[in-house]
Amino acid sequence: MDLRFGDGKPTDEERAAVDALLGPPESSWAGADRGGTDTADLRWARGGREARDRRDQLLPALHALNDRVGWISEGALDYVCRRLTVPPAEAYGVATFYAMFSVRPRPATVLHVCTDLACTAAGADELSAAVTARLGPENGVLIERSPCLGLCERAPAALVIRAGEPSCPTPEGSPTPPAPEGASARPAFEDVAVQAESGGPGAAAPGDGGGTSRSSEAESGGGKGRLGRPTLHATAVCAPATPDTAVHAATTPESAPTEPAARTAAPQTGNPALTPTIPTTPTTPLILLRRIGTTDPTSLDDYRAHGGYTALRRAFALGPAGVIREVTDAGLVGRGGAAFPTGRKWQATAAQPDHPHYLVCNADESEPGTFKDRVLMEGDPYALVEAMTIAAYATGAHQGHLYLRGEYPRALARLTHAVRQARTRGLLGDDVLGQGYAFDIEIRRGAGAYICGEETALFNSIEGHRGEPRSKPPFPVEKGLFGKPTVENNVETLVNVLPILTMGAEAYAAIGTPASTGPKLFCVSGTVARPGVYELPFGATLGELLALAGVRGDLRAVLLGGAAGGFVRPDELDIPLTFEGTREAGTTLGSGVVMAFDDTVPLPRLLLRIAEFFRDESCGQCVPCRVGTVRQEEALHRIVDRTGADAASDIALLREVGRAMRDASICGLGQTAWNAVESAIDRLGAYR
Repeated sequence: MDLRFGDGKPTDEERAAVDALLGPPESSWAGADRGGTDTADLRWARGGREARDRRDQLLPALHALNDRVGWISEGALDYVCRRLTVPPAEAYGVATFYAMFSVRPRPATVLHVCTDLACTAAGADELSAAVTARLGPENGVLIERSPCLGLCERAPAALVIRAGEPSCPTPEGSPTPPAPEGASARPAFEDVAVQAESGGPGAAAPGDGGGTSRSSEAESGGGKGRLGRPTLHATAVCAPATPDTAVHAATTPESAPTEPAARTAAPQTGNPALTPTIPTTPTTPLILLRRIGTTDPTSLDDYRAHGGYTALRRAFALGPAGVIREVTDAGLVGRGGAAFPTGRKWQATAAQPDHPHYLVCNADESEPGTFKDRVLMEGDPYALVEAMTIAAYATGAHQGHLYLRGEYPRALARLTHAVRQARTRGLLGDDVLGQGYAFDIEIRRGAGAYICGEETALFNSIEGHRGEPRSKPPFPVEKGLFGKPTVENNVETLVNVLPILTMGAEAYAAIGTPASTGPKLFCVSGTVARPGVYELPFGATLGELLALAGVRGDLRAVLLGGAAGGFVRPDELDIPLTFEGTREAGTTLGSGVVMAFDDTVPLPRLLLRIAEFFRDESCGQCVPCRVGTVRQEEALHRIVDRTGADAASDIALLREVGRAMRDASICGLGQTAWNAVESAIDRLGAYR
């Protein structure tokens, strides 16, 4: 391996950020103090194979730098490469792949303003313009227009991330020191997740609100505050955002208002009037959302008092084969959009002779309009920990990876706390529940890449490579993460395993339809009175769901499945919300996005935003997607204000490009990039 390093050197701050994650360097080659060392120590890298085995620490190391300094300098990147024996050119390719990282100097505080579909319809462009007029680099704030932040029920949304020192040490198990007086920041990311949820300095009482420090002595911009104290790393979520609240959050994130409780994103919780009482389906109480708002998400004891870990005990009683049989008999299929039978996937992984097996939870929900997994992770985090343990037990895995969106700070805090509490109480670790089964979970944070929702791209991201999809076969059940058999499921799919084991497969399969069994979560946003996550049995119609959400009378169109889905007309609300029903109607259910738009939303501008999204998120690996998404956006730009014959030639070009992307792209991103545009042209009569 040829390692060519530049002349840049890491600052003390950058070195400290990396060393806190990887430990101190052991040789001068890796960056240790050269005083008194043999000069030969500088000429070669020792233990290269062992170091290369740690390449999966590349993404966490880049996060450590970005969190501490706000950007990744050449010297800092070279230092990481020396520590992990990664060629700098490859590490640069990884660092520039993710939207949340920067390899150029920028202010320590970044304000991400969501300009995706729901937020655009709610005035995100006006919000971005107003904030830009009041803030800028001269104020120590960089304003970035962001893809969907997963806060669609509270559109328009903004996320503030301020780089700075962690307020407690990274190594697990270390005591939490008191934060510097007057500089306690809003808890954010791994470094302060436990402090936020377990009563550390500056933390609020347990519950949905999270913690907020009211001190204003630490100023944004990195380095030292006004009193010479270090600025602490902080985040603030602002939704629904106004120019005033966004500016306040960007300038003083530690004093921004706390987020609403997770239950506010699930209108059915605590409201019997919105419980499913639909003529076409049996009345079913809430199953997946039943603990949201009734159980303290930070308390393991409260979770167990509300039925937690009953499913895991039954799993141990059934044995791995029995668990897979129950999941198969229940008819559970993946809830991420592909609808692949979960039992078949688990059985195929469990049967592989190659070991170790891995479990990966895909919590990188980046589809515009999707936020159901966020609500589950924030409101019922122990359910996901329990469900992952069951899935791993059934498939013979002893290590799980939870890949979480980088834009979900509260979900990260809740899950980090839940994993540590479960480990402390013997529900994770070497002897789960005293059954002689070993399993643990590692949380990995994404950094803003929609493509990493594709399972093999996610594996590459965890392994420290660019998040680009792999060719199949081999399939993940044969060669997945680290080249070993891997089962990958999303959050909603995994959480469905709990009621299957507590209710029994037969009772679970009785919910919904024969081909689409069980409950389903739908993310309703846009022009409705009560946006949020709704739980309905499969088989309810689109109109019945929108009636629960309070759809308005001037409905223009409904987008099913997010940006990768398709539009339907207001006279098509009798479409059954099942995988087979939407397929027969010529559309898709996808991950459960239901986005309503009234006639005040300009449809051509909406389609252009979808095209911009796919152009930005294409990984560029395959030509049909890399070129096709650009050509699609260019054509939509040309006809944004045209109709009829003036748009005909570009619409013909769009169809040709769309077919090429659908037929020849390597993964689902390119294959679905034309779906929404095609449906708007054919079903809604756009550009007529």
